[in-house]
Amino acid sequence: MPYEIEWTASALRELRELDKQTGRRVVLAVTALGDDPRPPGCRALTGRPAGVMRIRVGDHRVIYQVEDAKVLVTVVRVAHRREVHRKV
Repeated sequence: MPYEIEWTASALRELRELDKQTGRRVVLAVTALGDDPRPPGCRALTGRPAGVMRIRVGDHRVIYQVEDAKVLVTVVRVAHRREVHRKV
């Protein structure tokens, strides 16, 4: 059963600030999370609630939370690798 993808308002704002090519790559990567919310290369973030994961999309990172009980993936943050862990 595919997971539903939900974006926070701040993640959508950050997505709109990216250049078009990077934005497309991020959207494709997030769409793939619907089929496999824990793809190879994803990492669980330490010091965060359970289910908070990170995937790499070029120099950018997507922070998201997986809720298996609700079959839901919530994208929390999209940012450059230098800045992604600030304000999470």
